[in-house]
Amino acid sequence: MDIQKQQLGGQPRQTQPEQPGIESKMDPAPIQPFDYKGSEKLKGKVALITGGDSGIGRAVAITYAKEGAHVAINYVEGEESDAEETKQWVEQENVQCLLLPGDVTKEETCRQLIEDTVDHFGKLDILINNSAVQYPTDDLQDISFEQWQETFNTNIHSVFHMTKYALPHLGEGSAIINTTSVNPYKGNPVLIDYTSTKGAIVGFTRSMAANLVDKGIRVNMVAPGPIWTPLIPSTFDGESVEEFGTDTPMGRPGQPAELVGAYVLLASKEGSYMTGQCIHVNGGQIMTS
Repeated sequence: MDIQKQQLGGQPRQTQPEQPGIESKMDPAPIQPFDYKGSEKLKGKVALITGGDSGIGRAVAITYAKEGAHVAINYVEGEESDAEETKQWVEQENVQCLLLPGDVTKEETCRQLIEDTVDHFGKLDILINNSAVQYPTDDLQDISFEQWQETFNTNIHSVFHMTKYALPHLGEGSAIINTTSVNPYKGNPVLIDYTSTKGAIVGFTRSMAANLVDKGIRVNMVAPGPIWTPLIPSTFDGESVEEFGTDTPMGRPGQPAELVGAYVLLASKEGSYMTGQCIHVNGGQIMTS
């Protein structure tokens, strides 16, 4: 499908009861990079992706497989249908796919994800920290400390733990890529805690890039704008879903397939002189250095 020719505007009104949501229940389905043509940029590499069963994570998993990488996918228990479907797409590329359910808000889970990946594949080359939750709330006084903690535990504490336990297995040429967001660059009045965690990812990424540069480990990030993923209908009301992404200069939400070039660049030799950088994929919503 030609993404550039898709109809402008948002999506039909819809909601899902729990996040991160099920991709197969979305209408229309997100556009994934099924027709991406790889060129062995990641041949023989091993990548671990949190939140890798659907949305952006699924897009990265499929694309990395098409570039020759073996992929380990972490996902929330209960999302097996999406995970199994992603595994099928990955394994069509004659690479291995390891499914790893688990709650990344827990430090022990993060440690186990790294160990299971290394035990299965014998190494780890690329870590993609992609898991996230969001709870739209209009008034700061309506954000409970429990909600604040949940958002931070998922969105930034997991990045700390995953990175910490991955480092003993990473070496020269390895890459860490964190998914931040357009929101810390512009602010979001109804995603205050989410935006705060994504801003923390920006600072963490730049600090770790400086910390690890002497070891030849590159640390970068991608900042998506409004992307049509299961997180949207599972966190916003129907009216917000209908309007989602229409305020961008391109007049539409982005698709998971439109982010994969950034993740391939930052993981491959083509990005070997890049560290501490952020690639913005937001339909022109924010134009920043």
